[in-house]
Amino acid sequence: MLDILVVGGVGVDTIVRVPEIAIGDGDSTHVEPILDYVAHTGNGVALGCLHLGLATRFIDYIGDDEQGALIRRHYDAHGLDFRYLISPNGTSRSVNLVDAGGRRYSFYDYRHDPDLRMPESFFGPHVAEAKHVHVSIPNHTRDVLAAIPEGVTVSTDLHGWDGEAEHQKDFARRADLVTLSAARLGGDPEKAMRWIIDNGRAAVVIATDGEHGGYVLERGGSLERYRAIDPVAELGAVSPEWAEWAPVDSNGAGDAFVSGLLWARGKGYGLAEALDAGRISGAYACRTKGTSTALISDALMAESLAALK
Repeated sequence: MLDILVVGGVGVDTIVRVPEIAIGDGDSTHVEPILDYVAHTGNGVALGCLHLGLATRFIDYIGDDEQGALIRRHYDAHGLDFRYLISPNGTSRSVNLVDAGGRRYSFYDYRHDPDLRMPESFFGPHVAEAKHVHVSIPNHTRDVLAAIPEGVTVSTDLHGWDGEAEHQKDFARRADLVTLSAARLGGDPEKAMRWIIDNGRAAVVIATDGEHGGYVLERGGSLERYRAIDPVAELGAVSPEWAEWAPVDSNGAGDAFVSGLLWARGKGYGLAEALDAGRISGAYACRTKGTSTALISDALMAESLAALK
């Protein structure tokens, strides 16, 4: 059995490092080297889970293009079990601006046809092998949700949902564990989080808020805050990687948080330790340039979790 099947969400990020996320005077500016990275949400979750020791498979659409070839080479190098279909419109892409503090703004080119759907003849055999399915929210994955059998747990990440858009609601209703960003919830995420609890099956909803930590709501409970970790102060004694930590690039940090969370839940840890694992994995992802280039191992995760107790 697979520990986790990740459905959808791969593409290529072109990352442009800028002094600040703003357009200055004139019509051009000099920047650091512009580089391409295999990226997007499913990519980060799948690679994060793989490096944490989970038996992981990833399925998605890519294009018959250079970006698709880059993705295949990248996963071969990591040893990730990746199965794919070819989209006639090519591989999804993003151009991400990253400022001096590691914060990013993304211009997302989904590019797949609005009517494209992942067929059950393709995803069904993979779902049948999985203990847990993480469904990313590209439009072509929505038919997977209804086909996941009872008894198989499901998670999804709604990303920058505003609490109103219908697209994300379909995913939120079907998942047992829902994560999202608090970025577009106006500083008050409880309304959106309670909608998910009241209208779906989720036992836990988590809204991440970057360096400010985040919010967690359990079914039947009240909204709670959690803080971000201070890697140097709290984990610096564990490893030189933590002692020398500084935020460089937040691309992939949310996906890393999800992979840490799923790793801990899969091992039977409680919610508090699962949040710790997410916080650790998310912070670790920020330590290098590029999308999902810093992937914490299960050994370092275990040592880091122990240090937080």
